Amino acid sequence: MPLRSMTRAAGFVGALLLSFSVNAAYVGPSSENQPRSVKQILANPQDDQFVVLKGYLTRQVSSDKYIFKDDTGEIRVEIDHDLFTADPINADTLVEIRGEVEKDFLQTPEIDVDHLSIVKP
Repeated sequence: MPLRSMTRAAGFVGALLLSFSVNAAYVGPSSENQPRSVKQILANPQDDQFVVLKGYLTRQVSSDKYIFKDDTGEIRVEIDHDLFTADPINADTLVEIRGEVEKDFLQTPEIDVDHLSIVKP
């Protein structure tokens, strides 16, 4: 195959590949339909739905379960001990939690927390 034909073929393949990448789109979780409050989660709990909430851990109910409260309501959250930072957290500490809604059959929804951070003023 002559060099000129190879160059044309390479150019065609490159243009073809570029056209595919131009048509690519983000297909992951959207922040637009993500619940932003406890009230929204409790009104329409969807198992494995990713959520980010700001509020307070008001009390511990078992070794790794807590009650999380924001301005709209309360929900039980599960937080592994290794997610806590060295900074103390009490009922007056504003925190941000990131995790997934857990909705088991005939159970009240809760949030399985993947990330916990203190919100600095």
